[in-house]
Amino acid sequence: MNQSLRFFRSTPVLPGFSLSFGISTLYISLVILLPISALLIYVSGMTWAQYWFAITDVRVLQSYKVTLLGAFYSTVAVTAIGFLWAWIITRYDFPGRRLMDSLVDLPFALPTSVAGLTLSTLFIPTGWLGQFFDAAGIKISYAFPGIVVAMIFTSIPFIVRSVQPVLEDMEKELEEAALMLGANKWQIFWRVILPTLVPALIAGSSQAFIRSLGEFGAVIMIAGNIPFETEVTSLMLFVRLQEFNYPAAAAIASVVLMASLALLFLLQLVQSRLFNQTPRT
Repeated sequence: MNQSLRFFRSTPVLPGFSLSFGISTLYISLVILLPISALLIYVSGMTWAQYWFAITDVRVLQSYKVTLLGAFYSTVAVTAIGFLWAWIITRYDFPGRRLMDSLVDLPFALPTSVAGLTLSTLFIPTGWLGQFFDAAGIKISYAFPGIVVAMIFTSIPFIVRSVQPVLEDMEKELEEAALMLGANKWQIFWRVILPTLVPALIAGSSQAFIRSLGEFGAVIMIAGNIPFETEVTSLMLFVRLQEFNYPAAAAIASVVLMASLALLFLLQLVQSRLFNQTPRT
């Protein structure tokens, strides 16, 4: 018995572990580690004063504010919309359900620049949707709301695909037991369903927020790129590159990179500390 346990502990469960691990390490090195190393090399050639000046320029600071506000508003909206979308395609059966399910991944398949151009055309004052907002005095394209709309479009799959499998795997017996105990539909939702979905909602919304921080193609096509009003941080990177100021672009990129990594590590910490704790006996 002990020998068999030792065998399973010393032998990898998946076949070809060494080969798969080597390929994964090579992929991570080429796609992630090397670009980050090149970024750090550019930044290391700057003095602290030069680095601080590059990341605290007035125009750059305003781009941080625009990006953070746009990402925050879009994450709030996309969390609500994505949750409803996942709920509908999971809990109901209706004509066109599979089409609606497949449309969730459209932002992943569609180039972001094409998405931004399409959205800007739809939401201009004479566009199909923009004419209704224009009648109410609301400007979408080439204004700050356009940034939020573009970020919503590109980040909504993260919410839907995080919540959908949890809803599909949720045991119906829990809802039936709560119903038999006298709970109404709202009580079942708030006390049985929603607590189970909280980890997925946090993971999906965090990924959506991080995705919005680095959005470029869709945003620049609809934002108008007005200095101090609708310029996002990714656009400032492009501006610095157009000016051949590569160290400044690398410095701004390092800020975005550190913010994204910090949020990812925080997300992992929250998930491991709050949602993966084993109950004490």
